Amino acid sequence: MNEQRLFDLFCNLCLINAPALQEREVVEWGKAYLERIGLEVWEDDAGSKIGGNANNVIAKLPGNQTGAPAIFLSAHWDTVEPTAGLEIEERDGVYYSKSDTILGADDKAGMAPAIEAVHSILESGEPHGDVYLVFCVAEEIGLKGAFACEIQDLGVDFGYVFDTGPPVGTFVTKVGTHDRLNARVIGRPAHAGKHPEEGINAIQAAAKGLAEMRLGRIDEETTANAGLIHGGTGVNVVPAECTVRCEARSLSNEKLDAQISHMRECFEKGAAELGARVEFEYVRAYEGYHIPETEPVVKLAVEAAKKLGYSGELRWTLGGSDANAFNAKGVPTIVCGTGMKEIHTHDEHVSKEDLVGLTRLAIELIRSAANA
Repeated sequence: MNEQRLFDLFCNLCLINAPALQEREVVEWGKAYLERIGLEVWEDDAGSKIGGNANNVIAKLPGNQTGAPAIFLSAHWDTVEPTAGLEIEERDGVYYSKSDTILGADDKAGMAPAIEAVHSILESGEPHGDVYLVFCVAEEIGLKGAFACEIQDLGVDFGYVFDTGPPVGTFVTKVGTHDRLNARVIGRPAHAGKHPEEGINAIQAAAKGLAEMRLGRIDEETTANAGLIHGGTGVNVVPAECTVRCEARSLSNEKLDAQISHMRECFEKGAAELGARVEFEYVRAYEGYHIPETEPVVKLAVEAAKKLGYSGELRWTLGGSDANAFNAKGVPTIVCGTGMKEIHTHDEHVSKEDLVGLTRLAIELIRSAANA
């Protein structure tokens, strides 16, 4: 591998502003880079499906060894906040944002190592099977690009998403299911000063429900949150409506269903106390998955990690990634730990050492697949 080329690639990717649904500039830059190093590159039609200005990008390194499984490495283009005006600062071998923006290591710290690994394998001429790079748009707003990606049509056997926190050399093989619940509490408007007794305060009704609700850490494998609340039209009007946006996650679908039922019951009870009513909008954002350690996608990853001196530890999380979408489409996928830290904050950072480490692991994944 070429370490300086890796660092330059990472920084160049970070410097291009790429909020979800607005990734066209970075996609064009990335496509040109992938074509220049000699890969077959194309876009799908995800943008038209999800309302974005760019599509998922797929690049293929055709295999030079028959019989090897076809694998893919994946990351996402978009960041949680715009990174316009980003200035990158290196301190003691660690990249930070010097400006008032995020760095964008989530997920350029996964993308750059994946690209450099394939580039290195291509340059070396060593044996390998078919290797695909699958780079998705709009991950940060609900895995939209991945769900729009017809990854099952590529003919890949399994793959790896580079999109979770450290340490490098560990893997997420078990992920919880994620549900969203929006509660619209409907009361009755009235003038707050003249006839407040004629109104039904929807915000108060929602608050009564929230006050009785179990939120935060429910148990070791279940969480719940009420994250957004909006209601009312003015301080002199008894609010007729209040909307609360909530979520719950769990490794157990049975526990998740019970938590969602509990949240609905709390809202309904709080509304009933004041004579209000509630309408619900429920969405299963994504299904969880559990890939057993006996599956080839896991066995190969652990083998590759241990060859490099990493632990190969298998982890679980309640945070989603594009792997949820790929597994839902029938393609076995696990998530590889990267060096990105304090993601989704202005203190986000990643070390050069971890960028190199993940690249070495990606190369070893390709080599191990060739010998599988």
